[in-house]
Amino acid sequence: MPVLQNLERFGHHLILGISGTQLSDEDKRALNELKPIGVIFFGQNFVNGVPYRVWLQSFQQLSQQIREYTERASMFFTLDHEGGRVVRTPLPITRFPYALLLRSHSREVAKATGIELKSLGINLSWSPVADIFSYPQNPIIGPRAFGITPETASKHSIEYYQGLKEAGILGCAKHFPGHGDTNKDSHIELPILNLSLEELRSRELIPFKALIAEQIPIIMTAHILFPQIDPDLPATLSRAILKNILREELGFEGVVVSDDLDMRAVADMFTQSGTVARAFYAGCDLFIVSRNIHTSSIEHTYKIAEDFVESLNNGSLAESVVEAAKERIEQLLAVTPQYAVQMLDKQTLVQHAELAIACTFEDAVC
Repeated sequence: MPVLQNLERFGHHLILGISGTQLSDEDKRALNELKPIGVIFFGQNFVNGVPYRVWLQSFQQLSQQIREYTERASMFFTLDHEGGRVVRTPLPITRFPYALLLRSHSREVAKATGIELKSLGINLSWSPVADIFSYPQNPIIGPRAFGITPETASKHSIEYYQGLKEAGILGCAKHFPGHGDTNKDSHIELPILNLSLEELRSRELIPFKALIAEQIPIIMTAHILFPQIDPDLPATLSRAILKNILREELGFEGVVVSDDLDMRAVADMFTQSGTVARAFYAGCDLFIVSRNIHTSSIEHTYKIAEDFVESLNNGSLAESVVEAAKERIEQLLAVTPQYAVQMLDKQTLVQHAELAIACTFEDAVC
């Protein structure tokens, strides 16, 4: 029983992926034993090729079961829903274009997106991207960013966050301290950016600083190595980056969430003893394990949870550090709305589709 209780304690810091449109036995076990504070949904969690009412009802049942097995009334129900290629949901949920094309419509699009997310019971969007499209051959960010300069990226990411907030959706700035200048995809391998702190201050940090001033509640880490700042550890595990720069220099007091720990840039690191403790000490409060990239098995999640338990038991992870992280998360969850899944009316969806078309024809409208 004490082991399970400590596994549940890790659940206070876990955003977990679900395997399909229905809960598998592994899903049920993990939800019941780990009791994650939130879940992250992907395309695999929505029934495709069926009418709106049918797939929505299926998703509603999935959402209800998640709450039943976790025994949590309040949770973070989350989705990567940026527009462009980062859309998980079936039609008629609107396909808005990439962030780079939104420009003056950023706030309006975000508000419309928020309305649609609420109808799915989603209360946290992993957006806006606060990276800068500074490297044209970037294989993972590119037009997901709101601009090619710090000024445009700041302006439109703020507007997007404000639109989400107006709709009642939590926003998350990502990927700190900046993923826009990389030439590698952290889903596949660990990118290395040989930038100095001064270079970061003059470009990458500017949109994050602006969003912190707007009191964005969550910031997501980047799985990137910055050897001039920390030669040994990627940002997700780096105290120099998360504690010294994000917390102390930029003054961020909200929740720090890791990017997906199933991404190959860090997945193997998080099978090693003591890595979770190192991430907590660096400044992470919350951890995403999607089960969508590295492996569909739940065992990787359990290895991370068991490392957490072992670190608590042997004293390498201090109770005070865990409790401080838990308090930040609980304070945010306490003011996070819990939405019921419901069907949107046709007129709303038509209006949103027209807005998406308007943004696509940039020369004519945006």
